[in-house]
Amino acid sequence: MKIMFICTGNICRSAMAEAMLKKMLQESKKENIEVYSSGLSADNGDIPTQNAIDVMKEYGIDLKNHRAVNINYSNIKEMDLILCATLSHKLFVIRLYPELKDKIFTLKEYVEQKDDIYGIDIKDPWGYNIETYRECAKEIEIALKKLIEKI
Repeated sequence: MKIMFICTGNICRSAMAEAMLKKMLQESKKENIEVYSSGLSADNGDIPTQNAIDVMKEYGIDLKNHRAVNINYSNIKEMDLILCATLSHKLFVIRLYPELKDKIFTLKEYVEQKDDIYGIDIKDPWGYNIETYRECAKEIEIALKKLIEKI
């Protein structure tokens, strides 16, 4: 199975989701699952934000070597499951790749998790303080735990 996470720049949410899921899969000894990420407006090779790097370090994850991938240069057509950070990302990806529409969800939608405030969206931490990144990472972690159970 191949899973891709998508957000805007691939330097916060999708990068953190990719790294966290890889670690969780390794810890749970789930095999034959490949994890990728990309961004709708990503600059290829861009580095993660310092706050994303610092928060992932708190999870025992080294995000320093992550490099952003623009969706147009990704291997998205090979994916079995495409998980977006927000509904607007999902709709944009469906417009770009209508043939993949049955594989495209928001992460929270796919794991049937909905918040009162943000619904099925994961709030973008870009430009905010480290506490906002921690909240975002926690939100991703909760959804990924449900994802591990589902796949």
